[in-house]
Amino acid sequence: MHRYAWAAAVLLAVSAGAVALRITEDPPDLQQQLTSRMRTTLEEADPATHQHAGHALPQSQAMVCGVRVYGYEPADVTALADVRTVYGFHMCGVAEPLKPWDVAVKLAGPVILTMATDPPGIDVVEASEDVKFVDRLQQMFPEPYARLAMTEALSEAEMTDLRGRYDAAAGL
Repeated sequence: MHRYAWAAAVLLAVSAGAVALRITEDPPDLQQQLTSRMRTTLEEADPATHQHAGHALPQSQAMVCGVRVYGYEPADVTALADVRTVYGFHMCGVAEPLKPWDVAVKLAGPVILTMATDPPGIDVVEASEDVKFVDRLQQMFPEPYARLAMTEALSEAEMTDLRGRYDAAAGL
C-alpha cells in the first residue's frame, strides 16, 4: 500500500510543478514573436550594423541569422508592442552564392535590440582595447541574461534551421 501512496505523492508533486510552470510561462506566442522580430531585424539590417570588431562584410549578399532570446524588459509585459529591450544571442552567416556554411563569413555573439525605434536598434557586445568581452557583457546585460549569454548560444533546432536557410540562400 505504501508503494501506491509514494507513487501518488510523486504524481501529485509533478503535476503541481507542471501547473506552476504553465502559469509562469510567457503568453503563448510572445517568445516566438520576439524570436521572429529579432531574426528579421538582424537579417534586414544594414550590414554596417553587423561589423563586429571592424570586419568588413560583402555588400549585397543575403544575411541569414539564427537567434536565441534570453529575455526582455519590462519582463512582465504580455504584448510585443510593450517590449522595450530584447537581450539575446545571434549567429549570422553571409550567404554568398555557392559558398558553404563552413567557409562563410559569420558574425555571432550577444546582442541587444532596442524596440523603441523602427527598425529596432542593434547593439552588439564587443570587447575594446580597454574593456574585456566579459566585462562589456556584464555592463550591457542584466545579471540573469549575462549569465545565460556566457553559457548558452543557439538551440540545436535553431542551428539546424539556420543551416537550412543558409544553404537555400547560398544556392546549395
